[in-house]
Amino acid sequence: MRIWYDACTGKHIRYGTAIAKRLRKAGHEVVFTTREHPDTLALARILGETPIVVGEYRPATLFSRLEESASRVIQFSKLFRDNPPDIAIAHQSVELCRTAFGLGVPIILTADTPHAKAVNKLTIPFAHTLVMSEALPKRFLKKYCPDSTIWFKGVDEVAWIKDLKPKSADLKKPLIVVREFEAKAVYALETADRTLEAVRKLEALGNVLLLKRYSAEKEFVDSARVVANADLVVGAGGTMAREAALQGVPSIVTSKLGRTYVNTYLARKGFPIFMSDTRKMLKLAKRLLGKKVDVAAKLAQLENPVDTIEKAVTQIKSAPKA
Repeated sequence: MRIWYDACTGKHIRYGTAIAKRLRKAGHEVVFTTREHPDTLALARILGETPIVVGEYRPATLFSRLEESASRVIQFSKLFRDNPPDIAIAHQSVELCRTAFGLGVPIILTADTPHAKAVNKLTIPFAHTLVMSEALPKRFLKKYCPDSTIWFKGVDEVAWIKDLKPKSADLKKPLIVVREFEAKAVYALETADRTLEAVRKLEALGNVLLLKRYSAEKEFVDSARVVANADLVVGAGGTMAREAALQGVPSIVTSKLGRTYVNTYLARKGFPIFMSDTRKMLKLAKRLLGKKVDVAAKLAQLENPVDTIEKAVTQIKSAPKA
């Protein structure tokens, strides 16, 4: 089958690479697309993927977001005019969903952020199959009504952490990795960015590596491998904190937006991910710094969502045509 995956962010690139690798091994053709974004192309090169670049990230205003999204849909329509995909897969790419739905292509979608209401409205209702962590509440589906849902035991990040073999890095210890707040995300526009405040406090404990999101001049860092060598990870949100916790590295989430179902789910399962705020963060950091946990047995018990996605592809492939 000809399968299309569109990646809008670094997380999508990592997820898409794991999916594409599995599907190609099964004999499928994968058309991998992305947009210009601070994290996408650099990470794709590190992971050995060469996606087709369609459009760019333009978060300056609501108009620039809307116009760029519309432009990507038109470009995708032209890209697939003579040879459309059989299935489309994404972690909530708005443009993939709009294009695939318009072309009558079934969509397999992953989702893990109930608070991203705008993206949820623009993607989940189009899904043929929604692949979702059991951490998410069932009531989440009533708002958006996908055709069908497959639940898996785990979180999305298991897809690339389970087989990750990090190399030791020559970094000054103790190493504290801080992830810049995703201030340009639509759901975060009214939330204060306290990244620099956290950095100033943490500098008293060790060497702080600040991983920025939006700087064009930044040197790209493979975060999943860097956090494996960290003594502590601090951020306002999710992906990097979960990447760290799944590797046994203690992580602190400091924003109310980071108190997500998937973060709480991992914490309840014994992974070292902790919720705090910037006022109490330093005291917690002192206690957790360098306290790496052996989570190999816990990680082995979680399901890889790529397995679930591959099964969904097989089900769509074998389903009778309408």
